[in-house]
Amino acid sequence: MTPVELSRTVLHAVRRAVDEGELAVAVLPERVVVAPPGPGGCGDYATNVALQLARPAGQPAPALAELLRTRLLRTDGISDVVVTGPGFLNISLDGDADGRLVRDILRAGLRYGHSDTLAGQTVELHAAHDARAVVLMDAVARVLRSQGARPRLTCAGPPEDAWVRILGVPSDIPAGTGTGTGTDAPLRPVPAPADPTPLGRDAARWALLHPAPHDRPHIGDSLSEQHLAQRETNPLFRVRYAHARTRALLRNAADLGFTPEPGPLTPEDDGPLTPEGDGPLTPEPGSLTPDGDGPLTSEGDGPVTADGEAQGLIQLLADHPRVLAATAAHRAPDRLARHLVAVADALAPLLPSVLPLGDEKPSAAHRARLALAEAAGTVLAGGLSLLGIDAPEHL
Repeated sequence: MTPVELSRTVLHAVRRAVDEGELAVAVLPERVVVAPPGPGGCGDYATNVALQLARPAGQPAPALAELLRTRLLRTDGISDVVVTGPGFLNISLDGDADGRLVRDILRAGLRYGHSDTLAGQTVELHAAHDARAVVLMDAVARVLRSQGARPRLTCAGPPEDAWVRILGVPSDIPAGTGTGTGTDAPLRPVPAPADPTPLGRDAARWALLHPAPHDRPHIGDSLSEQHLAQRETNPLFRVRYAHARTRALLRNAADLGFTPEPGPLTPEDDGPLTPEGDGPLTPEPGSLTPDGDGPLTSEGDGPVTADGEAQGLIQLLADHPRVLAATAAHRAPDRLARHLVAVADALAPLLPSVLPLGDEKPSAAHRARLALAEAAGTVLAGGLSLLGIDAPEHL
């Protein structure tokens, strides 16, 4: 059950309670937010829907949470529901929730996190005649489409030819005043202090979108160099490199004769897996590289477990649909950009344990880690695509 499916399940429980007379609410929420539990919480996901409905329902939040808890416990796929604090519902899913999340991501591919929440809604966007404003509007429109909306774009003036050719903004944005009924407040981010086009499409869009709209982009003179640098201090490089590493791991695993399969991330006693090909099971020392430039693996402290570093990555992947929804609601692509950096940084500790080392044979745990890495790479590629930035397989 994905976070989107769980959100719909909770909302269905609310509607059933209303239909059967257990809950009196005049206006139901359009959606229910579910997210990893905060401090003091438990389980796989938590929601504050009981707190939201308490006042309109005229019931204490804890009592309302208990009512919904009883209904959710009857739902297939939910193993436990615990009420904590002032009325938070903490939901545990049946069986291997982490494995199901990875399967859901791999099944959805680059569309993971997309929804029809805004289906049927037309959103009018208007930007000042400024490179950053137009790039921001383009990115917001992409994310809105991922949530089912139909954005209509206007600009204070026709986009410059360089913005279209280099920055990748649409060439058919009509000129307008942005004063029509239903038009959002004009997008007027702090302008870039220098021309972003010398950076090229990917670096320029990242430089314009990663800072919050009220922050000044780091562009101009020596500041621009940081967006092109292939080192860890460059967040765009970290995101794209993490994606490229996941693609390299899939190629290397295929050479070793095994494929990704979601499941437990820690070794079990079922022994090594049988290889699916005739090639060697163990790599030559130093031979597994992203593009032949050096060893792919690095020093580590042994397998990563779901209770260790990988759990943070899993929570970030589960949170991706919520981040896309928030990005669309607040017209803030910087939220998505920061989320991608967090995913890339959480993925890094997992990578050294994905492939078997030395005489080690591929196991079910290796397959599961490979699947988790592939899922993280999929989220990174999908998020970059919504920002209008390429996710290369080789870097």
